[in-house]
Amino acid sequence: MEDQRLYEIASTLLPEAGIKRSKDLIAYCGSAKAIFDATIDDFQQLPHLSLSIIRNILAGRDKALREAEQELKFIDSRQIQTCFYQSENYPYRLRECPDAPIVLYGKGNIDFNSGHIVSIVGTRMPTERGKDACQQLVKDLAARLPKVTIVSGLAYGIDVTAHRAALEAGIPTLIIPGHGLDRIYPAVHRNVAVAALENGGILTEYRSGTNPDRQNFVARNRIIAGLADATVVIESKTKGGSLITAEMANSYSRDVFAFPGRATDEVSAGCNQLIKEQKAGLIENANDLILAMQWDANPAKTAIQTALFDDLSAEEDKILQILRREPEGIHINLIVMETGLPYGDVSSTLLQLEFRGIAKALPGGIYLTLQ
Repeated sequence: MEDQRLYEIASTLLPEAGIKRSKDLIAYCGSAKAIFDATIDDFQQLPHLSLSIIRNILAGRDKALREAEQELKFIDSRQIQTCFYQSENYPYRLRECPDAPIVLYGKGNIDFNSGHIVSIVGTRMPTERGKDACQQLVKDLAARLPKVTIVSGLAYGIDVTAHRAALEAGIPTLIIPGHGLDRIYPAVHRNVAVAALENGGILTEYRSGTNPDRQNFVARNRIIAGLADATVVIESKTKGGSLITAEMANSYSRDVFAFPGRATDEVSAGCNQLIKEQKAGLIENANDLILAMQWDANPAKTAIQTALFDDLSAEEDKILQILRREPEGIHINLIVMETGLPYGDVSSTLLQLEFRGIAKALPGGIYLTLQ
């Protein structure tokens, strides 16, 4: 049996492809492997694909497969897992983003598709006030929401403070580096990365041998933003990676929050700007975040009896059973996958359950039952 991972990885290495074009090729051909069997005539059926680009892709297929073969040897030797964007183990929140990576390389122990995910970003040179706010936020989130996961980038400052706080609180933390998994950068944070593997992990779109170059860190910010239900900015100047992450989260229609600072605090000028421009909600603690996201750790259940719903349709009953199994909520995409129903039908049925007081919609496409 052929290893599909070979073709999935190779599809990311084709010349002139890029994420969007590679996804178009996969969709048109039917699979990653089919790209490597397609002829020039097959590719010419695709719109907006010039003959010169087609020839470059065809000429680069063998090289892409050879490089993918080397990468497979590396990841297998290091027990690294891959997530293909069409597979069930791919983070569903990230899959919703149009520029989501085709393949992710991960190591550790984490469930991307349950509980709440919060990304925390900020300056690399925080004040003591900023570090205290970050530590307290994570500590309180862990106390209120035991299944919460903290995401950040392992950089100096707020990033590593958030990771360390999560480890201390005993909740998962996920590191998103701007390089391959053959190294840790900065190396001084290696102990944090190793500890995260026990209850969390490391996730990247970059294959081994990829250097921690500046442009990679800018690009990886979209993963930090796309993985999370909410992104929190703690201390940021008016320019920098934190604001890029916030902008990306906004572009994905995700919730963004910021801790305010004094008007004279240069290190908080970016946070104040986000709040002033209504690109982020103002929060001062974990309770503010939980209330804004409607994440009630113990949602009040209404006294609704199953007997009152004998008239549920087959679709309503099927979806209700799924919601009952996930008391903390489940994403609509997972409901679609489990029921096999069209997205529009699931969305309409959930709306009817809301009208009847049986279900409740939470931010980020999460639904839970009130019964």
